[in-house]
Amino acid sequence: MSDNRVTVAKTYKLYVGGAFPRSESGRSYQVTDHKGGFLANAAQASRKDARDAVSAARKAFPGWSGATAYNRGQVLYRVAELMEGRREQFVAEVAGAEGVAIKRAQSIVDAAIDRWVWYAGWTDKIATVLGAANPVAGPYFCFTVPEPTGVVAVLAPQDSSLLGLVSVLAPVIATGSTCVVVSSQERPLPAITLSEVLATSDVPGGVVNMLTGRTTELAPWLASHADVNALDLTGSPDSLRADLERAASGTVKRVLRAGGDQDWARQPDIGRLRAYLEAKTVWHPMGV
Repeated sequence: MSDNRVTVAKTYKLYVGGAFPRSESGRSYQVTDHKGGFLANAAQASRKDARDAVSAARKAFPGWSGATAYNRGQVLYRVAELMEGRREQFVAEVAGAEGVAIKRAQSIVDAAIDRWVWYAGWTDKIATVLGAANPVAGPYFCFTVPEPTGVVAVLAPQDSSLLGLVSVLAPVIATGSTCVVVSSQERPLPAITLSEVLATSDVPGGVVNMLTGRTTELAPWLASHADVNALDLTGSPDSLRADLERAASGTVKRVLRAGGDQDWARQPDIGRLRAYLEAKTVWHPMGV
Protein backbone atom coordinates (compact mmCIF):
# COMPACT_ATOMS: atom_id res chain seq x y z
CA MET A 1 0.00 0.00 0.00
CA SER A 2 1.35 3.41 -0.95
CA ASP A 3 2.46 5.77 1.78
CA ASN A 4 1.53 8.68 -0.47
CA ARG A 5 -2.25 8.26 -0.47
CA VAL A 6 -4.24 11.46 -0.23
CA THR A 7 -6.41 11.73 2.87
CA VAL A 8 -10.09 12.20 2.07
CA ALA A 9 -11.07 15.56 3.51
CA LYS A 10 -14.32 15.52 5.43
CA THR A 11 -16.98 18.12 4.65
CA TYR A 12 -19.57 18.28 7.42
CA LYS A 13 -23.15 19.45 7.07
CA LEU A 14 -25.68 21.27 9.22
CA TYR A 15 -28.09 19.52 11.58
CA VAL A 16 -31.64 20.75 11.02
CA GLY A 17 -34.92 18.98 11.73
CA GLY A 18 -33.21 15.70 12.52
CA ALA A 19 -31.43 15.61 9.13
CA PHE A 20 -28.03 16.72 7.83
CA PRO A 21 -28.60 19.14 4.94
CA ARG A 22 -25.95 21.14 3.14
CA SER A 23 -26.14 24.89 3.48
CA GLU A 24 -28.55 26.22 0.88
CA SER A 25 -25.84 28.70 -0.11
CA GLY A 26 -23.40 25.89 -0.89
CA ARG A 27 -20.75 27.59 1.21
CA SER A 28 -18.25 25.91 3.51
CA TYR A 29 -15.15 26.99 5.40
CA GLN A 30 -11.99 25.35 6.63
CA VAL A 31 -11.69 24.22 10.22
CA THR A 32 -8.16 24.14 11.62
CA ASP A 33 -6.59 22.96 14.85
CA HIS A 34 -4.96 25.28 17.36
CA LYS A 35 -1.73 25.16 15.34
CA GLY A 36 -3.43 26.06 12.06
CA GLY A 37 -3.44 22.54 10.64
CA PHE A 38 -6.38 21.57 8.44
CA LEU A 39 -8.99 19.34 10.11
CA ALA A 40 -12.13 19.42 7.95
CA ASN A 41 -14.58 21.60 6.08
CA ALA A 42 -17.73 22.80 7.85
CA ALA A 43 -20.92 24.11 6.30
CA GLN A 44 -21.31 27.88 6.47
CA ALA A 45 -24.95 28.44 7.30
CA SER A 46 -26.94 31.27 5.75
CA ARG A 47 -30.00 33.30 6.71
CA LYS A 48 -32.19 30.74 4.90
CA ASP A 49 -30.64 27.92 6.93
CA ALA A 50 -31.37 29.84 10.14
CA ARG A 51 -35.02 30.28 9.09
CA ASP A 52 -35.30 26.59 8.30
CA ALA A 53 -33.84 25.73 11.70
CA VAL A 54 -36.35 27.99 13.48
CA SER A 55 -39.20 26.37 11.55
CA ALA A 56 -37.97 22.91 12.54
CA ALA A 57 -37.68 23.95 16.19
CA ARG A 58 -41.20 25.41 16.17
CA LYS A 59 -42.62 22.26 14.60
CA ALA A 60 -40.95 20.09 17.24
CA PHE A 61 -42.01 22.24 20.20
CA PRO A 62 -45.55 20.88 20.85
CA GLY A 63 -44.39 17.27 21.04
CA TRP A 64 -41.29 17.98 23.11
CA SER A 65 -42.96 20.36 25.57
CA GLY A 66 -45.89 17.97 25.84
CA ALA A 67 -43.70 15.00 26.80
CA THR A 68 -43.56 14.11 30.47
CA ALA A 69 -40.65 15.54 32.41
CA TYR A 70 -39.62 12.00 33.34
CA ASN A 71 -39.44 11.06 29.66
CA ARG A 72 -37.30 14.10 28.87
CA GLY A 73 -34.94 13.03 31.63
CA GLN A 74 -34.62 9.59 30.07
CA VAL A 75 -33.86 11.15 26.70
CA LEU A 76 -31.14 13.41 28.11
CA TYR A 77 -29.59 10.47 29.94
CA ARG A 78 -29.51 8.55 26.66
CA VAL A 79 -27.45 11.37 25.14
CA ALA A 80 -24.92 10.93 27.95
CA GLU A 81 -24.79 7.19 27.27
CA LEU A 82 -24.06 7.72 23.58
CA MET A 83 -21.41 10.35 24.30
CA GLU A 84 -19.71 7.87 26.61
CA GLY A 85 -19.50 5.44 23.70
CA ARG A 86 -17.79 8.08 21.52
CA ARG A 87 -15.63 9.46 24.30
CA GLU A 88 -12.30 8.98 22.52
CA GLN A 89 -13.51 10.85 19.44
CA PHE A 90 -14.68 13.76 21.59
CA VAL A 91 -11.36 13.77 23.44
CA ALA A 92 -9.38 13.97 20.20
CA GLU A 93 -11.58 16.76 18.83
CA VAL A 94 -11.48 18.83 22.02
CA ALA A 95 -7.70 18.45 22.25
CA GLY A 96 -7.29 19.54 18.64
CA ALA A 97 -9.75 22.41 18.84
CA GLU A 98 -8.72 23.89 22.17
CA GLY A 99 -5.02 23.05 22.18
CA VAL A 100 -5.07 21.22 25.50
CA ALA A 101 -3.29 18.04 26.59
CA ILE A 102 -5.10 14.73 26.21
CA LYS A 103 -5.54 14.38 29.97
CA ARG A 104 -7.14 17.82 30.15
CA ALA A 105 -9.35 17.01 27.16
CA GLN A 106 -10.48 13.81 28.88
CA SER A 107 -11.57 15.75 31.95
CA ILE A 108 -13.48 18.23 29.76
CA VAL A 109 -15.33 15.45 27.92
CA ASP A 110 -16.11 13.64 31.18
CA ALA A 111 -17.50 16.86 32.64
CA ALA A 112 -19.65 17.39 29.53
CA ILE A 113 -21.09 13.87 29.83
CA ASP A 114 -21.73 14.35 33.53
CA ARG A 115 -23.49 17.62 32.78
CA TRP A 116 -26.05 15.83 30.61
CA VAL A 117 -26.71 13.48 33.52
CA TRP A 118 -27.05 16.42 35.93
CA TYR A 119 -29.66 18.15 33.79
CA ALA A 120 -31.41 14.84 33.12
CA GLY A 121 -31.91 14.52 36.86
CA TRP A 122 -33.53 17.96 37.07
CA THR A 123 -36.21 17.50 34.42
CA ASP A 124 -38.84 16.02 36.77
CA LYS A 125 -37.86 18.11 39.78
CA ILE A 126 -37.84 21.65 38.45
CA ALA A 127 -41.67 21.98 38.61
CA THR A 128 -41.59 21.13 42.32
CA VAL A 129 -38.81 23.62 43.01
CA LEU A 130 -40.16 26.52 40.96
CA GLY A 131 -43.90 25.79 41.20
CA ALA A 132 -46.06 26.87 44.13
CA ALA A 133 -49.47 26.61 45.75
CA ASN A 134 -50.37 30.23 46.49
CA PRO A 135 -52.47 31.30 49.51
CA VAL A 136 -55.44 33.43 48.47
CA ALA A 137 -58.27 35.17 50.34
CA GLY A 138 -61.24 33.37 48.87
CA PRO A 139 -62.69 29.96 47.97
CA TYR A 140 -60.06 29.23 45.32
CA PHE A 141 -57.05 27.07 44.66
CA CYS A 142 -54.21 29.08 43.13
CA PHE A 143 -51.24 27.28 41.58
CA THR A 144 -48.15 28.54 39.81
CA VAL A 145 -46.47 26.11 37.43
CA PRO A 146 -43.42 26.58 35.18
CA GLU A 147 -43.91 26.15 31.44
CA PRO A 148 -41.30 26.10 28.64
CA THR A 149 -40.64 29.35 26.82
CA GLY A 150 -40.71 28.02 23.24
CA VAL A 151 -37.97 28.30 20.63
CA VAL A 152 -34.61 29.46 21.99
CA ALA A 153 -31.73 30.73 19.85
CA VAL A 154 -28.41 29.88 21.52
CA LEU A 155 -25.10 31.45 20.57
CA ALA A 156 -22.70 28.85 21.92
CA PRO A 157 -19.45 29.83 23.68
CA GLN A 158 -16.58 30.47 21.30
CA ASP A 159 -13.81 29.25 23.60
CA SER A 160 -15.35 26.10 25.09
CA SER A 161 -16.24 23.88 22.15
CA LEU A 162 -17.91 21.06 24.09
CA LEU A 163 -18.38 21.66 27.82
CA GLY A 164 -19.57 25.22 27.29
CA LEU A 165 -21.81 24.08 24.46
CA VAL A 166 -23.44 21.37 26.59
CA SER A 167 -23.81 23.82 29.48
CA VAL A 168 -25.93 26.20 27.37
CA LEU A 169 -27.78 23.56 25.33
CA ALA A 170 -28.86 20.97 27.91
CA PRO A 171 -30.91 23.31 30.15
CA VAL A 172 -32.92 24.55 27.16
CA ILE A 173 -34.22 21.13 26.18
CA ALA A 174 -34.38 19.85 29.77
CA THR A 175 -37.18 22.32 30.48
CA GLY A 176 -39.15 21.47 27.33
CA SER A 177 -38.08 24.23 24.95
CA THR A 178 -36.54 23.59 21.54
CA CYS A 179 -33.54 25.39 20.15
CA VAL A 180 -31.41 26.63 17.30
CA VAL A 181 -27.73 26.59 18.25
CA VAL A 182 -24.94 28.48 16.50
CA SER A 183 -21.79 26.55 17.38
CA SER A 184 -18.33 27.94 18.06
CA GLN A 185 -17.21 29.45 14.78
CA GLU A 186 -13.58 28.36 14.88
CA ARG A 187 -14.09 25.15 16.91
CA PRO A 188 -17.21 23.48 15.50
CA LEU A 189 -16.12 19.83 15.30
CA PRO A 190 -17.22 18.79 18.83
CA ALA A 191 -20.60 20.40 18.13
CA ILE A 192 -20.90 18.50 14.85
CA THR A 193 -20.09 15.22 16.57
CA LEU A 194 -22.64 16.06 19.26
CA SER A 195 -25.18 16.55 16.45
CA GLU A 196 -24.41 13.03 15.24
CA VAL A 197 -24.99 11.77 18.79
CA LEU A 198 -28.32 13.62 18.98
CA ALA A 199 -29.39 12.20 15.63
CA THR A 200 -28.89 8.63 16.86
CA SER A 201 -30.36 9.25 20.30
CA ASP A 202 -33.98 9.54 21.39
CA VAL A 203 -34.05 13.34 20.96
CA PRO A 204 -36.82 14.00 18.39
CA GLY A 205 -35.80 15.70 15.18
CA GLY A 206 -36.07 19.48 15.38
CA VAL A 207 -35.66 19.72 19.15
CA VAL A 208 -32.00 20.66 18.64
CA ASN A 209 -30.83 22.28 15.42
CA MET A 210 -27.09 22.91 15.04
CA LEU A 211 -25.74 25.57 12.69
CA THR A 212 -22.07 26.09 11.89
CA GLY A 213 -20.72 29.26 10.35
CA ARG A 214 -20.20 32.89 11.25
CA THR A 215 -21.89 34.00 14.46
CA THR A 216 -21.85 37.63 13.34
CA GLU A 217 -23.80 36.68 10.21
CA LEU A 218 -26.42 34.43 11.81
CA ALA A 219 -27.04 36.10 15.17
CA PRO A 220 -28.84 39.24 13.89
CA TRP A 221 -31.36 37.15 11.92
CA LEU A 222 -32.11 34.97 14.91
CA ALA A 223 -32.38 37.99 17.22
CA SER A 224 -34.98 39.63 15.00
CA HIS A 225 -36.89 36.47 14.01
CA ALA A 226 -40.50 36.76 15.20
CA ASP A 227 -40.82 33.02 15.90
CA VAL A 228 -37.85 32.90 18.30
CA ASN A 229 -38.95 33.38 21.91
CA ALA A 230 -35.61 33.68 23.71
CA LEU A 231 -32.01 34.48 22.90
CA ASP A 232 -28.85 33.36 24.71
CA LEU A 233 -26.02 35.81 24.02
CA THR A 234 -23.24 33.76 25.62
CA GLY A 235 -21.17 33.31 22.45
CA SER A 236 -21.87 36.67 20.81
CA PRO A 237 -19.05 39.17 20.24
CA ASP A 238 -19.00 42.04 22.74
CA SER A 239 -19.35 44.57 19.92
CA LEU A 240 -22.61 42.96 18.73
CA ARG A 241 -24.49 42.38 21.98
CA ALA A 242 -26.18 45.75 22.27
CA ASP A 243 -27.45 45.52 18.68
CA LEU A 244 -28.72 41.99 19.28
CA GLU A 245 -30.59 43.05 22.41
CA ARG A 246 -32.24 45.90 20.51
CA ALA A 247 -33.23 43.53 17.71
CA ALA A 248 -34.62 41.04 20.25
CA SER A 249 -36.70 43.73 21.93
CA GLY A 250 -38.67 44.23 18.71
CA THR A 251 -40.39 40.87 19.27
CA VAL A 252 -40.22 40.97 23.09
CA LYS A 253 -37.80 38.07 23.44
CA ARG A 254 -36.29 36.87 26.66
CA VAL A 255 -32.58 37.68 26.52
CA LEU A 256 -29.99 35.83 28.57
CA ARG A 257 -26.96 38.06 28.86
CA ALA A 258 -23.49 36.55 29.05
CA GLY A 259 -21.73 37.33 32.29
CA GLY A 260 -18.07 37.88 31.40
CA ASP A 261 -15.65 34.95 31.33
CA GLN A 262 -17.46 31.76 32.28
CA ASP A 263 -15.89 28.95 34.28
CA TRP A 264 -17.68 26.08 32.57
CA ALA A 265 -16.01 23.48 34.76
CA ARG A 266 -17.81 24.85 37.81
CA GLN A 267 -20.88 22.96 38.96
CA PRO A 268 -23.96 24.54 37.36
CA ASP A 269 -26.98 25.84 39.23
CA ILE A 270 -30.63 26.01 38.23
CA GLY A 271 -30.33 29.57 36.95
CA ARG A 272 -30.21 28.48 33.32
CA LEU A 273 -33.19 26.20 33.85
CA ARG A 274 -35.17 29.10 35.28
CA ALA A 275 -34.15 31.33 32.34
CA TYR A 276 -36.16 29.25 29.86
CA LEU A 277 -39.35 28.88 31.86
CA GLU A 278 -42.47 31.02 32.08
CA ALA A 279 -44.58 31.09 35.25
CA LYS A 280 -48.24 30.24 34.62
CA THR A 281 -50.71 30.92 37.45
CA VAL A 282 -54.03 29.11 37.51
CA TRP A 283 -57.06 29.92 39.70
CA HIS A 284 -59.67 27.24 40.30
CA PRO A 285 -62.81 27.49 42.45
CA MET A 286 -62.99 25.07 45.35
CA GLY A 287 -65.64 22.37 45.14
CA VAL A 288 -65.90 22.51 41.34
